[in-house]
Amino acid sequence: MTRADPAAATGNVDGVTLRRWTSDDRWAMREMNADPQVMTTIGPVMDDAASDAFIDRIDRSFVDHGFGLWCVDVNGEPAGFCGLMLPWFRDGVEIGWRLRSSMWGRGIATTAARLAADQAFSVSGLGLTELISFTAAINSRSIAVMERLGMERDLGGDFLHPGVPPESPLAPHVLYRLSAARYRDGL
Repeated sequence: MTRADPAAATGNVDGVTLRRWTSDDRWAMREMNADPQVMTTIGPVMDDAASDAFIDRIDRSFVDHGFGLWCVDVNGEPAGFCGLMLPWFRDGVEIGWRLRSSMWGRGIATTAARLAADQAFSVSGLGLTELISFTAAINSRSIAVMERLGMERDLGGDFLHPGVPPESPLAPHVLYRLSAARYRDGL
């Protein structure tokens, strides 16, 4: 059996597809990362240069690791990102997402996360056995996506994010885990 290219686009569910970023999508990343509403539970807003550098790092991740943060395409429009990454400060493969605020409240993040988890756990994809996800404890939207995906909170794994000043309300982070077996059982 031939393994699928995990960097390639993933299936289409309700008009949501995960695909690689193109130069024509940079406007959407810039808009999203400059939106204070989006970044309120993530960190400081980014200027255009920082957003472009972020896309460049995403591209390198696909080359270096065979996975990264796909562009969430909703009926031809870039809505944000969702995918897999290696955290710089801990072990594990993280599943994460971020959407433009105009795309919130439509179930897009959950649909995209399921597509990414399908790719992560698929034998013909990456064949991973576990995914982690974490966010600021005040980020109720992302926590809700984690729980809809079937992730379980690892209370002993909650932590202060090493890249955030400890006095910041964004420093306390919650950790969630999802095993391939649990994900498959939940389908």
